[in-house]
Amino acid sequence: MANKGKPVIDRERCKGCLLCVRSCPFKVLGPDDTANSWGYYPSRPIAEEKCVACGNCYQVCPDAAITVYKL
Repeated sequence: MANKGKPVIDRERCKGCLLCVRSCPFKVLGPDDTANSWGYYPSRPIAEEKCVACGNCYQVCPDAAITVYKL
């Protein structure tokens, strides 16, 4: 059985570079429609049920704004 994961993104730390979106092999993440307090549009989980906790998004995030939990 495949791993299940849950990505959690700190909206205030994320600057919206979207490196995590491009690094996700399962297209779990996408851009948010609403800006954070800094005016950036952070990433958000759009298909959380597809997450396998691979950690690619966590590894490429330059702001350490993502935590991935294994379920």
